[in-house]
Amino acid sequence: MDNSKTIRDRILHILRGNARLTDEQIAAMLGVTAQAVGEEIAELEKEGILVGFTAIINEEAYDKNAVTAIVELKVSPQMENGYNAIANKIAQNRQVVSVQLMSGGFDLAVTVKGENLREVAMFVSDHLAVMDGVLSTATHFILKRFKEKDTLFPVDADDERSLVSP
Repeated sequence: MDNSKTIRDRILHILRGNARLTDEQIAAMLGVTAQAVGEEIAELEKEGILVGFTAIINEEAYDKNAVTAIVELKVSPQMENGYNAIANKIAQNRQVVSVQLMSGGFDLAVTVKGENLREVAMFVSDHLAVMDGVLSTATHFILKRFKEKDTLFPVDADDERSLVSP
């Protein structure tokens, strides 16, 4: 790793790869004390830079019926709040995994999960599309994930959809 990076940069790099490591393990990797690592992680949390630790789950292997969709929204920004109020309102729904403000042809990208296709479709039509300020939606269902948060998913040897015949 680049030695010009700060301990903060190096800790964040390590945590991106494996957030299960202990302060002691990270300290050994960096040649510092576990106390220094713990203090830096606490400071990162206090500053709102480090906001959570999550597991990466291969949803397709865990639940064959579960559905994830990315919903593009065009919305009207509100006076003085811009997109914040509507984005925060959307984020409160249990089906919503993430909400991002985007550049380009739409304003918000909303990742939605459900137990099946109908549940996601009904959430979009009954909750998102009818919200004040939502002008339009476009829903894209995720068919297969290959990589998430720098983690590659195992290739399914039985999946012949990616085979190309001469």
